[in-house]
Amino acid sequence: MFKGRHFDRSVILLCVRWYLAYNLSLRNLEEMMAERGISVDHATIHRRIVRYSPELLKRFNARKRAVTAKWHVDETYIKV
Repeated sequence: MFKGRHFDRSVILLCVRWYLAYNLSLRNLEEMMAERGISVDHATIHRRIVRYSPELLKRFNARKRAVTAKWHVDETYIKV
């Protein structure tokens, strides 16, 4: 999936995850990567997000557990 890319897959996944999970701007991600010593342009981050987000979503959905209608509730007693 990441073969032939300039950056390591951990850097790409980190940028995509932070962008999607924490609602950061592309320029904020560029600055955060620069603080870690990785020089990456915000346009490159955008291209990687557009390229890998659908593929990652498909892989995550394939691994999700099914939701059932059964609920387990713990009971709590309060002595008054």
